[in-house]
Amino acid sequence: MKIFITLTIIAAMLTPVLAVDGNKAQYIGGTVTGLKEKAEAVLVTSDETGLRFDAKKDGTVVIPYGLIESLEYGQKAGRRVGVAIMISPLALFSKKRNHYLTISYKDAAGKDQAAVFELGKDIVRTSLTVIQTRSGKEIEYQDDEARKSGLGGK
Repeated sequence: MKIFITLTIIAAMLTPVLAVDGNKAQYIGGTVTGLKEKAEAVLVTSDETGLRFDAKKDGTVVIPYGLIESLEYGQKAGRRVGVAIMISPLALFSKKRNHYLTISYKDAAGKDQAAVFELGKDIVRTSLTVIQTRSGKEIEYQDDEARKSGLGGK
């Protein structure tokens, strides 16, 4: 029985708690039609004309860099409460950060659109740098912590 409990605790510690995969993004919401909320996919920034989010069966959106009107980046820090309840109250001292990018743009018909993406922790700086450079729009940061995390303290 002790071995089972130990293995369960180890498995719980190694399993990410409801987080976006580190190298992917998740569409949180917005005005994009044909894209399912909570869809997760790779955010493709390698195309020079537009940002592509292709979640296969959950939908696709391509945002032309030239039609982006504003970019906003922010973070939300939270505690790992589920882990703390399962394992130890000491886990309450560990934090997780969610990284959010909001893109406002015009679609092909000239209508205002917005998309909010949660970025995986491994793609934040690269994605923000590429999108800012290709769109020519400065990123607005919600606070100083977001600025430090987003582009490395610039």
